[in-house]
Amino acid sequence: MYQWRKFQYFEEKPTGSYVAEELKENVECCSSGRGRMVAGSGDGMVHVLDRGLKLNFNFQAHSTSVRFIQQLKQRNMLVTVGEDEATSPQLSAMSLKVFDLDKMEPEGSSTTGPTCIQILRIFTNQFPEAKITSFLVFEEAPPILTISIGLETGHIYCIRGDVARERIVRTKLQELVIGRTEAIYFYEVDGRGPCWAFEGEKRFLGWFRGYLLSVIADQRTDRNIFTIYDLKNRLIAYSLSVGVVSHMLCEWGNIVLLTSDHKVFCIGEKDMEGKLDMLYKKNLYTIAINLVQSQQADAAATAEVLRKYATWKKLHEKGLASKDHTTLLLNCYTKLKDVAKLDEFIKGEGEHRFDVETAVKVCRAAGYHEHAMYVAKKAGKHEWYLKILLEDLGSYDEALEYISSLESIQAAVTVKEYGKILVEHKSDETIAILMKLCSGDDDLATDSTSVNLFPGKLPSPMDFVNVFIDHPLYLMNFLERYISKVKDSPAHVEIHNTLLELYLSDDLCTSSLSKSNVQGVDTSGRGPNKNVSSLSNIGNKGKRIIENGQVHMGTDERTERLNKGLALLKSAWPSHEDHPCYDVDLAVVLCEMYQFKQGRLFLYEKMKLYKEVISCYMQDSDHEGLIACCKRLGDSSRGGDPSLWEDVLKYFGELGEDCSKEVKEVLVYIERDDLLPPIIVLQILAKNPCLTLSVVKDYVARKLEQESKLVEEDRKSIDKYQEETAAMRKEVQELRTNARIFQLSKCTGCTFTLDLPAVHFMCMHSFHQRCLGDNEKECPVCAPQNKTLLEMKRSLEQNAKDHDRFFQLVRNSNDGFSVIANYFGRGVMNKTKDGNSSSNRSNTGPSIGF
Repeated sequence: MYQWRKFQYFEEKPTGSYVAEELKENVECCSSGRGRMVAGSGDGMVHVLDRGLKLNFNFQAHSTSVRFIQQLKQRNMLVTVGEDEATSPQLSAMSLKVFDLDKMEPEGSSTTGPTCIQILRIFTNQFPEAKITSFLVFEEAPPILTISIGLETGHIYCIRGDVARERIVRTKLQELVIGRTEAIYFYEVDGRGPCWAFEGEKRFLGWFRGYLLSVIADQRTDRNIFTIYDLKNRLIAYSLSVGVVSHMLCEWGNIVLLTSDHKVFCIGEKDMEGKLDMLYKKNLYTIAINLVQSQQADAAATAEVLRKYATWKKLHEKGLASKDHTTLLLNCYTKLKDVAKLDEFIKGEGEHRFDVETAVKVCRAAGYHEHAMYVAKKAGKHEWYLKILLEDLGSYDEALEYISSLESIQAAVTVKEYGKILVEHKSDETIAILMKLCSGDDDLATDSTSVNLFPGKLPSPMDFVNVFIDHPLYLMNFLERYISKVKDSPAHVEIHNTLLELYLSDDLCTSSLSKSNVQGVDTSGRGPNKNVSSLSNIGNKGKRIIENGQVHMGTDERTERLNKGLALLKSAWPSHEDHPCYDVDLAVVLCEMYQFKQGRLFLYEKMKLYKEVISCYMQDSDHEGLIACCKRLGDSSRGGDPSLWEDVLKYFGELGEDCSKEVKEVLVYIERDDLLPPIIVLQILAKNPCLTLSVVKDYVARKLEQESKLVEEDRKSIDKYQEETAAMRKEVQELRTNARIFQLSKCTGCTFTLDLPAVHFMCMHSFHQRCLGDNEKECPVCAPQNKTLLEMKRSLEQNAKDHDRFFQLVRNSNDGFSVIANYFGRGVMNKTKDGNSSSNRSNTGPSIGF
């Protein structure tokens, strides 16, 4: 698209500044035809306007809103799509109506305006309802119409036939012509057709006399760019920057644009004579010939263009010279060293009348670089101009100055192509230009200030990584300056990934620097070498070592970069963020590859991979760091993993060397949290032949003492439960064999004298029958306790049937035997019987006396 030539085949025509007052409030859609313009509004009204955009009449087309509208050309009819009040929940409120503008409703009727001759429901069971995004009516031989309705789902519903008589067929089609951000796609019957790469958000697309019309939103401003393309001749016929376009129409032989602020732009095509005169003045006869042929002008007009082209006398002045003619003429001038004629030919007024590429190549080969650059610059061939400056003349400062004068897009393209040469010779200046391109900031002196721009619309620093391929130190400097300047770049993840790899690399070498450059020795007699200051500016304070013509950084510089790498990992993954501004997997791989222990430890801890953290300490045999890490990460009260102590104990048990001090410290935490049974601890440590019994002596003694206390407490509990059980059995036996005498003289409920009828319970509580009410089967005093016991019993029985929970408790417990013993102790392992036992009834059963 950027190579297309621009011409003004169209011109803006005078018109009223604003539209009719009726259209300023709520216009939803517009159409034109038969010398009028029609507009539908959000209140369901349709307004009919004349050529002067004055209101003729209006009428109520839909009860709610008019979404789409089209004026037919062959018949005086109007087709609308809008919303009406739904008659039932099953029917969609969206309908299509056809109005006959030649038939108006009689005066005095309930409605005014044209007669509605048909109403169609758009959506049916076969065609599900979806949001309508576009609408178009194709007129075939009357009365046949093809109505295409584009949906948000990507489908197109087609209604074809005599719509007025509802003799129609409904079909589905796939997408036809699509305007996307990156291009415009054409779809034909057999698939996708041509594609035109016009970038930008497409607001409107249309056709006018074979021209493609497009309205593209300008992302940098709140305006639209209206462009008319001649696709056949690959040229831009007209371009205009306007406000936000709300509607685009073609009527009265013109293109009408309505903006959101109610302004009207009327653009009309120039006549053939006006177009040709414009091309004649620029000596563009070839384009003039293509114009008359593409627009099928009459024979006389075509002959006139050819005659003017033929009477253009001198070869180059007339544009008749070929590349061979240009080469021959320039070779003559250069061989004869006739600079005057060469200047006259190259630097003459007006447009170049020769092949530009040929002229540049001939002048460059002959050593006339100034003339070659003049031609390239005037023709806008930036790549040729820079190629001569850099490759032939070595004018790096002039090349940088020229790049700075270009537009951002073109400057970015040239830096990508010639950046490697510029970085090698002018690193600081090149980085400054890249900072200006990528951050949009002209003030590059202060790196501490933040840029409040839109980095998404600027080139990404990652687009220029290839220019630093031989100079990673300069790349590191460039990326560091960028992230300190721009805080919210979309490319921060890629930038951090690249910086991290640079920081962790074993050696960053600069093969293009010679020994004299590094040491600052002037071997050319032209003063100090600027590359020395460039290296010093990037903060490499370590010792530089020269080996085989390459510069290697010493250990101090490597340590400094590793510190930067760790700082980058931490700063790009704040504690309040779940995800970092870099690729975590890549960062782990880099830290592993370059054996960066501190980075691995940080990443593993942030990812909560605590076992991998202690594994790093184990691999390095860092026992002190290992125990300190477990103290920090193995505390369950702070969200840690206590099982880390088990892994550490196993590590020392398999170490094969004396680590008594470490084992004693580990046993303190294992004992504190009761992580392992003593027998397991002894089995683990027995594998290390260098450990003696003295290491675990105190631990085992304390454990045995604890176990003895527990055994004694269990024995006392057993004796207590045995006594209670014997007493209960005795009481049950008495209840079964002996009679009970109830001697209470007062009611337990109301405390008044007990009189008949009374109710006595086996728990030795007595009540008036009236105090019990309807609940005569259970003692109200003992009922809550009995209910609690029964609930506990039912819960235990239910848990006994929950096998998954039982096995889960066994697996997760440090002492599975205790879990099984607990289940046995609660009786849930016993075989249950159906029905209630007699003992359950004996405690609560009532005895009624009268």
